[in-house]
Amino acid sequence: MSLIGEERKDTILNMLNYAGKVRTNELVEKLQVSSETIRRYLEELENENQLKRVYGGAIKINYDREEPSHLMREVSHADEKRRIGRAAASLVQDNDIIVIDDGTTTLHMLHFLVNRKNLKLITISVPALNLMMEYHNKEMFSGEIYFIGGRVQPKHFRTAGTLAENMMQGFFVDKAFISIDGILAQHGISSYDCEKAMIAKRIIENAKENIVLTDHSKIGVSTFYKVADLKQIDTVISNVAAPHEWLHELDAKGVNWIVAD
Repeated sequence: MSLIGEERKDTILNMLNYAGKVRTNELVEKLQVSSETIRRYLEELENENQLKRVYGGAIKINYDREEPSHLMREVSHADEKRRIGRAAASLVQDNDIIVIDDGTTTLHMLHFLVNRKNLKLITISVPALNLMMEYHNKEMFSGEIYFIGGRVQPKHFRTAGTLAENMMQGFFVDKAFISIDGILAQHGISSYDCEKAMIAKRIIENAKENIVLTDHSKIGVSTFYKVADLKQIDTVISNVAAPHEWLHELDAKGVNWIVAD
């Protein structure tokens, strides 16, 4: 494969990360090559497990068809999540009212919040609740803690459902820190779980500022249930830069993308 061929394949993957799928006729026009050449590129990328060919084009591979358990997520990309959590915590100011969504990435934020003064912290995450109570009992955290009650999802150590949604509707917050299962520039953020997505919608509606935390594995992925368009999100914090193909869309929708170092 020539250098220009590799560059074309990179372009195909960037387009795939942007929209989750590509069409052969679009690639012919974009790359100014024949449809036979495009089919060869797609075949090579499929052999490299980079995509899955379908009639008329290709789609992004999503190996996970359901949300991993909390324990599995806890050990996945742990170092990246810690850096993302630290960067997210740096956005929290004294006297803020914040909501911490369920998720192992958002959980990493909490270690960096102990010195903030007069915080009000709201969460649906049982591990987040336990950790902040521990910090409070050790006099390392002096703020107020609110737990959103509802139906417990034991596999994911969180609450969800109608009771949780109704309770969340009663809170208005300065900043919401949202965990996700997938993000696409065109289609926004998504979740595997319908009930989790619904409470995330309520959180986003009641926050002045919405901040998404995501490691690289969620970028270019679309999961079962849509949570929000990117225009509803103010900031994305990740361990990698935004895909180049996304930059215009992010700018048009007013999304600030922060790379955690």
